[in-house]
This record gives sequence, structure tokens and C-alpha cells, in this order.
Amino acid sequence: MEVHNVELVMSAVAPAQYPTTGYPEIALVGRSNVGKSSLTNVLINRKSYARTSSQPGKTQTLNFYNVEDQLYFVDVPGYGYAKVSRSEREKWGKMIESYLSTRPQLKGVISLVDARHEPSDDDVSMYNWLHYYKIPILVVATKSDKVARGKWNKTESVVKKGLQLSDPDEFQLFSAQTKMGKDEVWNWIEKRIGED
Repeated sequence: MEVHNVELVMSAVAPAQYPTTGYPEIALVGRSNVGKSSLTNVLINRKSYARTSSQPGKTQTLNFYNVEDQLYFVDVPGYGYAKVSRSEREKWGKMIESYLSTRPQLKGVISLVDARHEPSDDDVSMYNWLHYYKIPILVVATKSDKVARGKWNKTESVVKKGLQLSDPDEFQLFSAQTKMGKDEVWNWIEKRIGED
């Protein structure tokens, strides 16, 4: 998709605040600092439209980005950040679960993991949870430019094994620096939003 117009239309914490346009939605999940904002910025051809925060755990709302009046990217608060109180984490958890499990416009989830490490327990829990709700998943391994090219196959196998990735879920290496994987991620998104 050629992207020229993007607008952050709302930051929501409850279903009553979600957009009512009916456009398909693609959610982005991952732990804090995994690169959700960087991926979003590459996909929408912007340098810093989606805010990248130096303070992990700062996104506390579901941020809906209207892309070309055709779909929404939904930036979901990052998980696994220790400095947030337990009650705050539980509140986010309920908000995220309610959105991911009940939103009919949600066509798929891009689940981000760090290419340099094995998937964390939180990554595995999120993947299993999405799988349980039968939501189409694209696992994107970010920061792949920081992994030697000769080790990409190993990275893919470590991530797939760690998550026990199963069909029809897909996997993609990605780098915000080199834009590697951008077209493949868009292809996956377009397939999802075209299936109605």
C-alpha cells in the first residue's frame, strides 16, 4: 500500500472510545522497547510519527492510527516492563484482553519479538493467548540488522521453536534501519484486510 495520509485519531482505554468507522484493524503487540513504533513508522513512511519513547512502558492506551482511510494500526501497550505497578499492569491486561478478544474489526495481530534473543516468557504467553483466540498472527523479529546475516536462519529457528509457531501463523525478519521485511509485512496486512 502506498501510504501518504496517516492520522493518530484516538487513544482509547475502553470499547466506548474505539473508532466506529468499521475499517479493518491490525494490532501490534510486543514487549516495551521491542520496536513497535519503529515498525509502524517504516510501514507508514514516516520518520517519527509513531512516538518512540525513551521511557519503556509509557504507552498506556490503545493508539489507533488511521491509514489512508482504509485501515487502522492499533498500537497496544508494551508488556513485560517492571517499573509499572502490578495494579497498573492488571488494568492494562484487562483493557488489552478485552480489545483483542472481542473486537470484530480486528483482522490480525503483528507480534513483535527481538531477533537478538530467545522469545521471553511474556512473548510466549502473548503468542499462546492470541493463538487460543484464533487471531491470525504474523511474528516479526525486529532489530534483525543487529544479527549477522549468516545467523538469520538460526534466529528464525530459535524464535519459531521458542514460540512453538504453528500453521497458519507466519514469521518475518525485520529491520527498521534497512527496511528489510517492510514489503513482506505489508503483503501480510493486505491479505488480512482483504479477507472479508
